[in-house]
Amino acid sequence: MPNLKRRLLLAAMLALAVSSASWLSIFPLHLSKQNSHNLGLSAPPPPDSGPYHDWDLFAADFREMLQSFKIYVYPTNSNNSDPPSSPSFASFPAVFLPHPNPFDPKLGNYFSEHMFKLSLLSSSFVTNDPQNAHLFFLPFSVNVLRNDPRVHSESSIAEFVAHYTAAVGRDFKFWNASSGADHFYACCHSVCREAAAQHAGLRNNAIQLTCSSSYFQRLYVTHKDVALPQVWPRPPQQSLNPPQSRDKLVYFSGRIQNSDIRQQLIDLWGNDTRMDIFPGNPSYPYEEGFRRSKFCLHVRGYEVNTARVSDAIHYGCIPVIISNHYELPFANVLDWTKFSVIVNSGEVSLLKKTLLSITRQSYATLYRNLIKVRRHFVWHETPKGYDSFHMTAYQLWLKRSSLRLSA
Repeated sequence: MPNLKRRLLLAAMLALAVSSASWLSIFPLHLSKQNSHNLGLSAPPPPDSGPYHDWDLFAADFREMLQSFKIYVYPTNSNNSDPPSSPSFASFPAVFLPHPNPFDPKLGNYFSEHMFKLSLLSSSFVTNDPQNAHLFFLPFSVNVLRNDPRVHSESSIAEFVAHYTAAVGRDFKFWNASSGADHFYACCHSVCREAAAQHAGLRNNAIQLTCSSSYFQRLYVTHKDVALPQVWPRPPQQSLNPPQSRDKLVYFSGRIQNSDIRQQLIDLWGNDTRMDIFPGNPSYPYEEGFRRSKFCLHVRGYEVNTARVSDAIHYGCIPVIISNHYELPFANVLDWTKFSVIVNSGEVSLLKKTLLSITRQSYATLYRNLIKVRRHFVWHETPKGYDSFHMTAYQLWLKRSSLRLSA
């Protein structure tokens, strides 16, 4: 019986591959050479899958997304019949509009939240006809709400978001057609999880696009929600330090008050001359640690996510991810084991032994693959190529459905 099941599975996979190839041959992609060049897609695919699970399948579906994907962004004036206790949404324009200066260093951890909205609104995915939309975007910003003294508190934010979502459901027919299942919102703030708490449909059905993507965390539903890469704005790196120029084995710098694992690292290797592990700011510029080290640690603190993963990738340092239950960004496209090292939190004491056991050849392969994925962890004001916006949009593209209840 197991052999029969295996044969049936292989036959089904082969039939799917053949049908997909036939479909693509009947409906060729019409991405013009000019548009392809402008988006940075003209480069040929790598000779092997490298850091990808399957580059060819991904690239073909990605091009189809560029041609077909449509997103409707709700207007912000849906407040004609707000309940008396609800805020007037028109008096909160900053909550819904793109941030005027997303590269402000003060945004820090919330850079990705604002850049996604800015990139979406300048992309070809936006449609003014909701009938043609695959998905619907709720453009509120939890980060802006958190910094607005009129709202600020977690309970007030949740109440604001619940009133806004109810107004969308009342004034537009599309929410009710799917109970919100084809709607999504984006946030990187830790308060985001609670923002949807007072609206059952938003909490249970809508897609949460979030940096805090822990599948062991309440209010995050893996396979429904999407991991958003947490990226800080960093200056472009025209050249990276090659492996032979990296004289430190490990680098980590960060607060230890909110993490037992970070404290354990300090206790074990705080005085190790091969491992630069700092309980706070390092004795040299923060970025220098990424440039001079072979491996850079991402260790969970209050949340599973930090910007250290994208910082390590940006500066060419192999990320070492010590953060159980972290649903890594783009994991259905990228094979993280090909360009990072993932360590169980319970095996921190074996960290140095694990890293030293990686051969020079294996490290070189990790480094080459890391170079290939760097473009996926960069935001642009005008999205291009396989950048963070397009990779995130691809995750949403995979969530689309042709099924919708009659409105």
